[in-house]
Amino acid sequence: MRRAGALPERAASGAVVAEFRIVPAPTEWAPHAHRLHELVWVRGGTLTSRVGDRVFTVFEGHGLWMPAGVVHAGRATEGARFHDAFFAPDRTPFAFGEPKAIAMTPLLVSLLAHLSRTDLDEAARLRAEAVVFDVIQPSEHQLALRLPGDPRIDAIAEALLDDPADSRSLEEWARWLGSSDRTITRAFRRTTGLSFAQWRQMLRVHRALMLLSDGFDVMSVSERLGYAQPSSFIAAFRRVMGTTPGAFFGPADAGAGDVPNSVSGGENAGLSA
Repeated sequence: MRRAGALPERAASGAVVAEFRIVPAPTEWAPHAHRLHELVWVRGGTLTSRVGDRVFTVFEGHGLWMPAGVVHAGRATEGARFHDAFFAPDRTPFAFGEPKAIAMTPLLVSLLAHLSRTDLDEAARLRAEAVVFDVIQPSEHQLALRLPGDPRIDAIAEALLDDPADSRSLEEWARWLGSSDRTITRAFRRTTGLSFAQWRQMLRVHRALMLLSDGFDVMSVSERLGYAQPSSFIAAFRRVMGTTPGAFFGPADAGAGDVPNSVSGGENAGLSA
């Protein structure tokens, strides 16, 4: 478990401090909070972050905005090129009151890379920050998996987070809990907006994002996630993400700021940690 390192208390010569590093091994950050707003994004890997009853996944083309003071934990895959930028709350002319997926457009990525330089004079830094404030926008796809937060079904959610390949049926889970399948169905729908089957499918696809980013092929990911055939996994991935795994992680997504334009999903479409 890697704990969060020392972070800037405020932007020294402007509103934004941008950084970059490569994660040499799978790394976890214990629950923590920052005094500054944080925007984090990755290339060549994935980052997951758990915030209360939601789990977010950060992958190529998207970032995650974490408001100052919000407690969160995280995990980055090995070799991920990890970028973050910290925004002084009193000098940032907008406020996202909760974590938000951010569209990492090529322009925004280039501006933040520019702000990571240490040789910028104050005037140049302020000009670049002003453009950042103009172009930063939430993504249309708020990629998060909502956890139930219901004691009647939390044990199911935690078991599947530990092992998404667990293929027990709704009836088998009900017997395990000493409950009824109707109770479980209603609880999942009420707390997550999804049926049990939809929630498990969403979880598996989000875990697939991590495995695929780690270099596993489609067949291996399919087996690890409990699918009988790779074609079943590909179909599930397409339903959630709007495209196949091969297209999603293909050459078109290799650019610094490429944003997949076919990703589908709403607040309950996201990741797992």
